[in-house]
Amino acid sequence: MFDVIQFNQLIHARRSVYTKDYTGEKIDDTIVRQILENATWAPTHKLTEPWHFVVFADEGLKKLADFQSECYKEVATLNGTFDETKYEGLKKKPLQCSHVIAVGMKRDKKKSLPEWEEMGAVFCAIENIYLTATAYGIGCYLGTGGVTSLEEAKAFFDLTGEDKLLGFIHLGIPKKNLPESRKRKPLEEKIKWIS
Repeated sequence: MFDVIQFNQLIHARRSVYTKDYTGEKIDDTIVRQILENATWAPTHKLTEPWHFVVFADEGLKKLADFQSECYKEVATLNGTFDETKYEGLKKKPLQCSHVIAVGMKRDKKKSLPEWEEMGAVFCAIENIYLTATAYGIGCYLGTGGVTSLEEAKAFFDLTGEDKLLGFIHLGIPKKNLPESRKRKPLEEKIKWIS
């Protein structure tokens, strides 16, 4: 039904491509919508579909850059960990992208599943994002630093209560071909086969 060789090649070609390697060209919004549509086909126990995406493009990238740098500055100044380089990076990085997608987990109100299952579903959605971006020749990477773990940041991304902000997908057109594949350890080192 599907070309298995091409599918295997797609998985092996998946890479994190960082903002320094983006051309600055804009990705068509319809492609970003397709990337997110494919994300929503990730496995989700009890069909809770816990993923929550906030897409930043055009002037929205400036709003994200301003928000995350100032949120970081406020929190880090209070706890004595402020770093000017990190602050400048948070202000600059979104502006190097075509789109940035904040990825959240909206907790099932009934708590019918453990939190780790809901987070697992969101990370499966993130892998679908990576694979779709790779298929389109788009650079992509998930950043989990910055304001990701700050409770003070959640409301900006429409997250409340036990919801979680899990990171930011950065998208851009790569300056050149995707990086060479990195090696993986032999499969035999990672499995135990019982027959």
